[in-house]
Amino acid sequence: MPAAELINIQPKRILVITLRFLGDTLLTTPLISSLKQAYPNADVDVLLPAANSAMLEGNPDITQLLTLPKNISALDFAKLLFKLYRRYDLAISTQAGDRPTLCAIMAGKISLGFIPDDPGKAWWKKKLLHHWLVFNRDYDHAVLENLRFCKVLGIAPCYRLTPPHTDQVTYPLPKPPYAVLHIMPQWRYKQWHKAGWLELISFLSHHGLGIVLTGSGEANELHYLQQLQQQLPAKTTNLAGKLSLAELTDLIGNADLFVGPDTGITHLAAATGTTTCAIFGPTDPKKWAPWPVDYARDKSPFAPKGTQHVGNVYLIQGRTEQACMPCQLEGCERHRSSHSVCLDQLTADEVIDIISNLPLMAGNRGNNAIL
Repeated sequence: MPAAELINIQPKRILVITLRFLGDTLLTTPLISSLKQAYPNADVDVLLPAANSAMLEGNPDITQLLTLPKNISALDFAKLLFKLYRRYDLAISTQAGDRPTLCAIMAGKISLGFIPDDPGKAWWKKKLLHHWLVFNRDYDHAVLENLRFCKVLGIAPCYRLTPPHTDQVTYPLPKPPYAVLHIMPQWRYKQWHKAGWLELISFLSHHGLGIVLTGSGEANELHYLQQLQQQLPAKTTNLAGKLSLAELTDLIGNADLFVGPDTGITHLAAATGTTTCAIFGPTDPKKWAPWPVDYARDKSPFAPKGTQHVGNVYLIQGRTEQACMPCQLEGCERHRSSHSVCLDQLTADEVIDIISNLPLMAGNRGNNAIL
């Protein structure tokens, strides 16, 4: 279907499909907001893994969440496709994989999606999608990649991420001022070393910031943080595994500082507007850095390499003098449990030097000033 014809459509039911990781789910929210802004009377539903649904809790732009179990069988997936058949006026797949593309093709009277930059794998997607875009791993930021569909539809892009929200916060906020540290990424190759975290926490505590640790409820992560806490100040608060994502958003949104690795929670932290320090290793910041809360340009906020600052996001990238940075690979051993030399060699002094020069450390946060 020519793009000119898509500009005139007025869909009443829209499906957005995002079947990857937690952070990817959050990064679709600017596209979702753009669709709701352009078609205010339309219902916008989202198809996503059940494990990611909490990332969209309380999102005012979404009518319904359709969730997939983690290990859906081929038979159950076929039943899902049959159930989705032509239920939507417009369906958009935000990934180039086979399953999200099939969902868009089956669900939408008009279907849009990405195709891989590989002619051998893309032929059937080109044939069955009404309009397609080539997914380029070296393209601009992931937020902007999704917003390319706005140009196809002739609608204005909305650049702001929408973090989860709830009015049912059941825990008391820590006494300010405090910093939230999300120490453990999902995969080892994105992990900074324990010695660095201990020195950073000592520095923050010495300068009057309360320390709040967050994390998932995974057993290995809880064990790691419990061991770490034994070496931390007595007043350290460990909330790992105790908060929903919406409650975590509230906690971070009221914090003076967030520090975390390359993970979905660091994207969420940036979306709250809180000062966010993101510790990056092999990942390309141009594509995957946290999106600054007030940034609204059709160009990636960050360059592919180096420690940088844009808006509320301070991106700290380890050992950029190495020629391989950023390699965009799963660690030096090419698997998710690998170490990454660029992070192993990033010193606490380098991270502390950035944080010590933040405005909040100079006492520019009113009642939350650090003395």
